[in-house]
Amino acid sequence: MIGYPEAPKAWWLTRGMARISGVNLPRAVVEGWLRRTELEDLISRCAACGRSAECERWLVRSGAAQAMPEFCPNKAGIEALG
Repeated sequence: MIGYPEAPKAWWLTRGMARISGVNLPRAVVEGWLRRTELEDLISRCAACGRSAECERWLVRSGAAQAMPEFCPNKAGIEALG
């Protein structure tokens, strides 16, 4: 299983945002259309973002959202995978 014990919150937030775009990040790595280093970059970018509390609140209330919020620093990268 792919996970990031050194950055569990960033991993959770990044996976949650990816799900909004219909992207399963672990599957993307296993199937080879996302390199592990690219996934690490997404996680690092999330961990460095100062808006994790806002992101968490957005994910909790996202319901049937069809697109990631504009404030997410991984928006373009994740949506490109979708």
